[in-house]
Amino acid sequence: MKEDSGKDMEQEKRLKDNLFKIKNKLIVISGKGGVGKTSVAVNLAYGLSVKGYKVGILDVDIHGPNIAKMLGIEGRRSESSELGIEPVEVSSNLKAISISFFVENQDTPIIWRGPRKMITIKQFLSDVNWGYLDYLIVDSPPGTGDEPLSVCQLISDIDGAIIVTTPQDVAILDSRKSVLFAKELKIPIVGIVENMSGFICPHCQKEIDLFGAGGGEAAAHDLKVPFLGRIPIEPEMVKSGDSGKPLVGFKKENSTAKIVDEIIERIRRALKTDEQEKI
Repeated sequence: MKEDSGKDMEQEKRLKDNLFKIKNKLIVISGKGGVGKTSVAVNLAYGLSVKGYKVGILDVDIHGPNIAKMLGIEGRRSESSELGIEPVEVSSNLKAISISFFVENQDTPIIWRGPRKMITIKQFLSDVNWGYLDYLIVDSPPGTGDEPLSVCQLISDIDGAIIVTTPQDVAILDSRKSVLFAKELKIPIVGIVENMSGFICPHCQKEIDLFGAGGGEAAAHDLKVPFLGRIPIEPEMVKSGDSGKPLVGFKKENSTAKIVDEIIERIRRALKTDEQEKI
């Protein structure tokens, strides 16, 4: 028992040391699936990295990890060093960790209960050699279950939650739960992003509200939290995610990429990053 206690204390120290080296720690959450949360998280992380910030992205969606594909590093494996588990390098400014880097077959389902998932998430935070980061972006699975709860409990000084929703009433209902989840855990809410908000017809250029519009902003107003912006339905965003080339980094002149960049700037201002030096 004493040996186990000693190991736990060592891991707690590694966790504390790792988190101390990270300036801004953010979790991206959604109340339900299918709202494009991972796409938003990946573009936020990549967008920050191309601005010259040192960024890590942590995929804690144990059962449906997708960031590797969206970042073009699918099939890569994480290695170990004397400093711990090495994250996979996407670029000189961006590194990532995901359960997908540790499985032989990407089609193999992860059939785990809550305790094992929490142990893994703790290892990702304490045993991965993140180094010094300006930002750690945590992409969480939808809902308010084990994974987001584990992250929020393990990162005691988490800087904020970014909530992704779509304009549909059912998505907005669940996004309200995410806001209340964050408030219950006393996590600052950076704001709500309304994704899939409108579609510009490529033929007539008319905007079509496939899922409605303005619901995310209305929810932010009602719940008295910041509204970060609307991201339209963009075929190029889908293509970029499938090809592993985030829109915000590879098609900067695209109108949707510019909208994402504006959202990134709002997040930076909310965190007062302009007053901080880059690592």
